[in-house]
Amino acid sequence: MGNNALQAVLNRAAAGQAAPTIADAPEKPSPVPQKRAMVAKAGQGRVVKTSDAGEASQRFHRPVRDGKRFVGGHFTPELVKQLRMLAAEDDTTIQALLEEALDLLFVKKGKAQLAVGNSRP
Repeated sequence: MGNNALQAVLNRAAAGQAAPTIADAPEKPSPVPQKRAMVAKAGQGRVVKTSDAGEASQRFHRPVRDGKRFVGGHFTPELVKQLRMLAAEDDTTIQALLEEALDLLFVKKGKAQLAVGNSRP
């Protein structure tokens, strides 16, 4: 049976050796994944500098998203494909289709329409 880390420290202490320090530990990659670079489309936003844990990083800012919140879901690949095909056939965006669908749901449930015309290309 192999020694674990605690046993190794105890063995060093019993032998009169100094316990390892953090500086002695091998460098591990950060458990936090690095932010993916975002590709900007011409004229749709700008790259802004932000601070991320003391390191300079960049993130893409889209002014059209100011004051808005993300709502999402997980769907089957077949549903996603059908939604993309419908957006292409109508020469519109998935965002616009989802807004239209939500407005129809609001009407069905007796609520006010909120999203009509917000994302039409």
